[in-house]
Amino acid sequence: KEGWPAERLLAALCELELSEREQGPPTQRHLAAARLPQGKTLDAFDFLAVPTLSQARVRALVEGDSWLQAGHNLLAFGPPGSGKTHLAGAIGYELIQRGYRVLMARTSDLVQRLQVARQDLALTQEIAKLDKFDLLILDDLSYVRKDQAETSALFELISARYERRSIMITANQPFSGWDAIFPDRAMTIAAIDRLVHHATIFEMNVESYRRRAAYAAATSLSDIEDDRDKQQPEKEIATAKDNSRPATLSSEIET
Repeated sequence: KEGWPAERLLAALCELELSEREQGPPTQRHLAAARLPQGKTLDAFDFLAVPTLSQARVRALVEGDSWLQAGHNLLAFGPPGSGKTHLAGAIGYELIQRGYRVLMARTSDLVQRLQVARQDLALTQEIAKLDKFDLLILDDLSYVRKDQAETSALFELISARYERRSIMITANQPFSGWDAIFPDRAMTIAAIDRLVHHATIFEMNVESYRRRAAYAAATSLSDIEDDRDKQQPEKEIATAKDNSRPATLSSEIET
């Protein structure tokens, strides 16, 4: 509006952007960029429901950084509803509070993103963009379709981050079922080898939390109905007694 030349305008915009970045809380920006599930924290995680998972071990991981610096991985295995996604989101949240960069995504979505980049001849650049995250959380690996182009892009991501940047993977299937994910046996073995070489593995083979909650709700409802059924005969008996009682009070005598 004041007729500034482009160079002056761009310089002013850059100064404003840098000023806002320095003043704004980085934690909030990193949380927004991480795409973590809402409300999934370690304080909200029910460790008693997953006895195979050590709370002390998990907290020691999020309070230390040696594994992140070395590019070590975290792998969580268990059936649907066992708390894998909650655990992954909670670990990501704790790391962000300590100043680290985290990105969480459904593996199938991220694989699609990598595949689009490959088609645009920009896969290397896309993988490089993910390098800014200290921890990359790939949720629900088992749901990735067995497709040569897509899963080979996933393998390239795993290879690129090997011993450099950390990955956390949640999966419903053990390693023995990963042949259904990668297109050939050699790629499956190579991917597993890179992931487990430096890794902490969480075994979460417990009954589904959602199934337990549904069963508890159904049981509670059944108990309420049983109590109601038990009380109904008592009310009928009491009503019958009242009806058979002689009318002695003046208010009960029909006029």
